[in-house]
Amino acid sequence: MALAPVDNRITLALSVKDRHASAAWYQEKLGFELRYHLDEAGWSEMATNTEGVTLGFGEQEEPNPGNCVPVFGVADIDAARSALEGANVRFDGPTEEVPGMVKLATFYDPDENALMLAQDLSQTG
Repeated sequence: MALAPVDNRITLALSVKDRHASAAWYQEKLGFELRYHLDEAGWSEMATNTEGVTLGFGEQEEPNPGNCVPVFGVADIDAARSALEGANVRFDGPTEEVPGMVKLATFYDPDENALMLAQDLSQTG
């Protein structure tokens, strides 16, 4: 059994210079649908044409092309993180929270590829 069971959702996070322009491009060229722009967090999401796969844009002044971070959905990020840390998986700082939206934790595979866990807080109430 996996230490941190992930659900059937994944977000592929890309760093971009202009989230709004990127969203328009992906909508026009690939037919993806804008889910939302969260301007105060510098984040946008698009529904792809693949069920359970979302494309996320993190706005950065100097984006890092080619850097895609898979973000795995989990029901309980604290339990998932604890299980992975117990298996000597290295995390990058504390779990971050966007209140009412999401909790995020970045961790690394053996080759130093960044991965993230995400707990959706928008469905709890």
